[in-house]
Order: sequence, then structure tokens, then C-alpha cells
Amino acid sequence: MEFPKLGNLICNRISTASYSMNGSMVFLGYVVSANGIEVDDSKVKAIRDWPEPTSLQQVRSFHGLVSFYRRFVKDFSTIVALLTDLLKQKTFNWTESAQAAFEEVKYRLTSTPVLALPSFDEVFEVECDTSGVGIGAVLTQLGRPVAYFSEKLHDAKLRYSTYDKEFYALVRALDHWHHYLIAKEFVLHSDHEAFKYI
Repeated sequence: MEFPKLGNLICNRISTASYSMNGSMVFLGYVVSANGIEVDDSKVKAIRDWPEPTSLQQVRSFHGLVSFYRRFVKDFSTIVALLTDLLKQKTFNWTESAQAAFEEVKYRLTSTPVLALPSFDEVFEVECDTSGVGIGAVLTQLGRPVAYFSEKLHDAKLRYSTYDKEFYALVRALDHWHHYLIAKEFVLHSDHEAFKYI
């Protein structure tokens, strides 16, 4: 898409966005206010009321909806790993583990914190972590989350040592948030001893 067309599209969307009396604006499924960014209430209701899936198509639809809001959920990829794996199957097989993942992601998205609006006048902080099946990170400012990042590990990456997983999480988080971090110093929090010397 050419830049002028994209600019016109964004301006048209902003002009039709819903403004409220408290200074917030609903835009592209988010509520943006001076307090930060949060999931639009209508989307929260849709997620909360989503029935238990009975087919792969329903799992795919649910996965698509919640993935749009993944930045609000710490360790999103790890939580939905079972649902992601289910989508690779040819037949629908809903298990207790899949149900638990379904309920957990619904809970996390319907009780999400408001993400802080990023400020380039404040210091960004990055905290990375790993699990058996994924990596995750949180970008914060003044103790408030700005965004979450996570990724499910596949194939050889699942066999990485703890050090390599931690380092991979750091590299992916820095790459993911480079537009926030490239211009100035930031603080990196890690529970891995080797990272003290970076």
C-alpha cells in the first residue's frame, strides 16, 4: 500500500473513531486514553462470552481474535501453545488441557491491565523469561507494562540450553521493540548471571 493511501486510510478511521466524554477514544479495537491503552469493552465481552469450541474452525476464529490482543497478555504464546498445536491437527480433539488453555487466555484478556502509553522522556525497561515451550518479555516504564511479547519455541529451539533460551528471548525482545529502544539507553532485567556483563 502506498504511503498517501495509508495516510488517508488512517485519517478516515480516526475521523470515524468513537470519542467519549472522559477523553478516551475507541480506535481499531482499542480504547486509548490518558491512562493508557486497553481492549475495547465490546471485544472483552466477545472473548468472555465465546463458547467452548466444537470444531477446528471455531478454534481458529477464537485464536485469531485473541492473537490480535496478544500484547496485553504476559506469556501469551506459552498459554495458547496447546490451541496452536490443535490447529495443526486434521481432526478436532478437544482435551482438558485445551479447555484449560482456552479458559486461561479468556481470563487473562478479560482482566488485562491497562498498558501504559510509551513516553520517550522516560527510561524503558525490558524483562525476559523462558519456559519449557516458549519465551516471553515485558516492556515497562515507571513500573507499568507498555507491552508484552512472547513466542512459542519450535524444533531445535526447544532443545536450547537455558542460557541459549534466555539469550534468544533477549534478542527477540530487543528486535521486537527496537523502535522503542534504538534511540536511547534502557534497563535490562534478567535472572541470568551471564547477562550482567552485557
